[in-house]
Amino acid sequence: MTRIQISTRIVILCILGSMCSCASKNITKYYFQNKNVLDSIEHSYKIQYQHKPFTIEFTDKTFQNLAVEIWTDSIKYIYDFNEADHRLNDTLLKYKLRTKEVYSLVRQMQSIQCTWVNNLDYYAGNIKHSMIFMSIRPRAINYFARKKYYIITYFPAKQYYDKDGTLLVNRRLKKVRKINADVFHRITDNVAYTLSDRFR
Repeated sequence: MTRIQISTRIVILCILGSMCSCASKNITKYYFQNKNVLDSIEHSYKIQYQHKPFTIEFTDKTFQNLAVEIWTDSIKYIYDFNEADHRLNDTLLKYKLRTKEVYSLVRQMQSIQCTWVNNLDYYAGNIKHSMIFMSIRPRAINYFARKKYYIITYFPAKQYYDKDGTLLVNRRLKKVRKINADVFHRITDNVAYTLSDRFR
């Protein structure tokens, strides 16, 4: 291998390392700049989800069109709406969702370009827990994002991380915890993030 090839590889590795570092700084900065809205989305969605399981996903870059997934006892229904479509309100009423709270959630998601919010069940020590997932468009955080989506995850309790801030299974088992095959990194003790090719 020539000296030029070695130098080129070193430069590429430095650039990649810098991009990872910038991603961490950008998402952390974004979180703390928008903490009140993000925390409000998490809190509101968690309460509403307990009342009636559902998700909200924006399906266009203008954040005017959205899909609502609603679970009944046996079936999941998926509806597509424009935000101003009166059918959205009718559908929320039909399934007994709290319309005022859902519209407030929609506006908050639009304000910070949150593409999707959902609840995910997981097990730790044979105990079932739930976490809140939010997908954020990269341009809201960093125009040069390496992947398509930032995923911010709210855990119900303090999590464990290694010295580099990588999410671990637990305090005793120093094994990296993967969620949907993605590795997550620390923002706070109970909030983590990843960069993913998938928004969900």
